[in-house]
Amino acid sequence: MDIVLAFLFGLAVGLIAHYALPGRAARGTALLPAVGAVVGGAVWTLMTWTGATTLDPWIWLLSAIVPAIVVVPLGVVLTRIRAAHDARERERLKLV
Repeated sequence: MDIVLAFLFGLAVGLIAHYALPGRAARGTALLPAVGAVVGGAVWTLMTWTGATTLDPWIWLLSAIVPAIVVVPLGVVLTRIRAAHDARERERLKLV
Protein backbone atom coordinates (compact mmCIF):
# COMPACT_ATOMS: atom_id res chain seq x y z
CA MET A 1 0.00 0.00 0.00
CA ASP A 2 2.95 2.33 0.57
CA ILE A 3 3.66 2.28 -3.16
CA VAL A 4 0.75 4.70 -3.54
CA LEU A 5 2.88 7.30 -1.76
CA ALA A 6 5.65 6.73 -4.30
CA PHE A 7 3.16 7.32 -7.11
CA LEU A 8 1.99 10.49 -5.37
CA PHE A 9 5.57 11.73 -4.86
CA GLY A 10 6.26 11.26 -8.56
CA LEU A 11 2.97 12.87 -9.53
CA ALA A 12 3.71 15.89 -7.34
CA VAL A 13 7.20 16.25 -8.80
CA GLY A 14 5.80 16.05 -12.32
CA LEU A 15 3.10 18.60 -11.54
CA ILE A 16 5.61 21.02 -10.08
CA ALA A 17 7.91 20.52 -13.06
CA HIS A 18 5.05 21.10 -15.51
CA TYR A 19 4.24 24.49 -14.01
CA ALA A 20 7.84 25.50 -13.24
CA LEU A 21 9.32 24.80 -16.66
CA PRO A 22 8.75 27.22 -19.53
CA GLY A 23 6.68 26.22 -22.54
CA ARG A 24 3.94 24.38 -20.72
CA ALA A 25 1.49 25.25 -23.49
CA ALA A 26 3.53 23.00 -25.79
CA ARG A 27 3.19 19.95 -23.52
CA GLY A 28 0.17 18.05 -22.38
CA THR A 29 -0.99 18.99 -18.90
CA ALA A 30 -0.94 15.42 -17.64
CA LEU A 31 2.24 14.22 -19.40
CA LEU A 32 4.91 15.16 -16.86
CA PRO A 33 2.81 14.23 -13.80
CA ALA A 34 2.01 10.85 -15.37
CA VAL A 35 5.67 10.18 -16.20
CA GLY A 36 6.66 11.25 -12.68
CA ALA A 37 4.11 8.89 -11.14
CA VAL A 38 5.24 5.96 -13.27
CA VAL A 39 8.90 6.61 -12.48
CA GLY A 40 8.17 6.95 -8.75
CA GLY A 41 6.28 3.65 -8.75
CA ALA A 42 8.99 1.94 -10.78
CA VAL A 43 11.70 3.10 -8.38
CA TRP A 44 9.69 1.87 -5.42
CA THR A 45 9.14 -1.48 -7.11
CA LEU A 46 12.83 -1.87 -7.97
CA MET A 47 13.85 -0.96 -4.45
CA THR A 48 11.50 -3.54 -2.95
CA TRP A 49 12.84 -6.17 -5.35
CA THR A 50 16.35 -5.42 -4.09
CA GLY A 51 15.19 -6.03 -0.53
CA ALA A 52 14.48 -2.51 0.74
CA THR A 53 11.64 -2.11 3.20
CA THR A 54 9.56 0.87 4.23
CA LEU A 55 11.90 1.36 7.17
CA ASP A 56 14.79 2.05 4.79
CA PRO A 57 15.10 5.81 4.12
CA TRP A 58 16.59 5.22 0.65
CA ILE A 59 13.33 3.89 -0.71
CA TRP A 60 11.59 7.11 0.31
CA LEU A 61 14.35 9.41 -0.92
CA LEU A 62 14.85 7.73 -4.27
CA SER A 63 11.12 7.52 -4.98
CA ALA A 64 11.00 11.33 -4.67
CA ILE A 65 14.37 12.27 -6.23
CA VAL A 66 14.55 9.99 -9.28
CA PRO A 67 11.28 11.30 -10.78
CA ALA A 68 12.74 14.82 -10.61
CA ILE A 69 15.92 13.63 -12.32
CA VAL A 70 13.84 12.11 -15.12
CA VAL A 71 10.94 14.54 -15.48
CA VAL A 72 12.78 17.87 -15.58
CA PRO A 73 15.10 17.01 -18.51
CA LEU A 74 12.20 15.27 -20.26
CA GLY A 75 10.10 18.43 -20.01
CA VAL A 76 12.91 20.56 -21.39
CA VAL A 77 13.60 18.18 -24.28
CA LEU A 78 9.93 17.77 -25.19
CA THR A 79 9.44 21.53 -25.23
CA ARG A 80 12.41 21.99 -27.57
CA ILE A 81 11.26 19.18 -29.84
CA ARG A 82 7.77 20.65 -30.05
CA ALA A 83 9.10 24.16 -30.80
CA ALA A 84 11.33 22.80 -33.58
CA HIS A 85 8.47 20.76 -35.02
CA ASP A 86 6.13 23.74 -34.97
CA ALA A 87 8.74 25.89 -36.72
CA ARG A 88 9.21 23.25 -39.42
CA GLU A 89 5.45 23.02 -39.92
CA ARG A 90 5.12 26.80 -40.23
CA GLU A 91 7.86 26.73 -42.86
CA ARG A 92 6.24 23.86 -44.71
CA LEU A 93 2.86 25.55 -44.72
CA LYS A 94 4.49 28.89 -45.60
CA LEU A 95 2.92 30.63 -42.62
CA VAL A 96 6.09 32.47 -41.71
